[in-house]
Amino acid sequence: MAPGPARAAGARDRPRAHQRPRQLCARRPARRAWCDGPATVHAADLLPVPFSREALDVMCANVQRVQDRLRRPIAVENLSAYLRWQDADMSETQFLTTLAQRTGCSLLVDVNNIYVNALNAQLLGEPGAPLEACRQWLDQIPGEAVAEIHLAGHIHCGDIVIDDHGSRVSEAVWTLYRHAIARFGAVPTLIEWDTGVPPLSVLLDEATRAREGATAALRPTPSGASAPVEALA
Repeated sequence: MAPGPARAAGARDRPRAHQRPRQLCARRPARRAWCDGPATVHAADLLPVPFSREALDVMCANVQRVQDRLRRPIAVENLSAYLRWQDADMSETQFLTTLAQRTGCSLLVDVNNIYVNALNAQLLGEPGAPLEACRQWLDQIPGEAVAEIHLAGHIHCGDIVIDDHGSRVSEAVWTLYRHAIARFGAVPTLIEWDTGVPPLSVLLDEATRAREGATAALRPTPSGASAPVEALA
């Protein structure tokens, strides 16, 4: 599944589905925002979408335009967000579920992004355990809409947690991954690692762990259900 962050599915401007995403990293300094005309800003990080009905209408229209142009469904990924809009009137899972229902698109569930957001919510003083919040998030997504799962590492910077794709998948995310596989089935899984890329042996080890985790989560129990996922702290 080829990524397309430059499609800007949540932007008010129509996505340029007829163009290939520009290779921004090769032309622009990293971690900086830049302008393309008077009304468009390109940021180094993905910017969050307000989970409002107005934003949902915009994203549904944009996703539909891209799918019509490509003549095939696309998958929309949940993001790691470092700020929140005040005018949200629905949850992220309600937003994504409705988007999939209205457009027929699939969902790409990034488990690490869910956990990073939960950790940052905890740092902001929100109640509840991050792992339990993530489990509830996964339980609210319709399994038939999920086309792919992403895993990655993150870094805790004290006052914020960053989805940096620069380390091994954490134990908490592995626990959530097994829960996701038990919920969604054997969907394709990608481990992202693009900062401080390690030796190939480390990457292969992570891939093996993902394969073994998925196998364990799908293993039938005597009652015929999938193997239970360990309790979340």
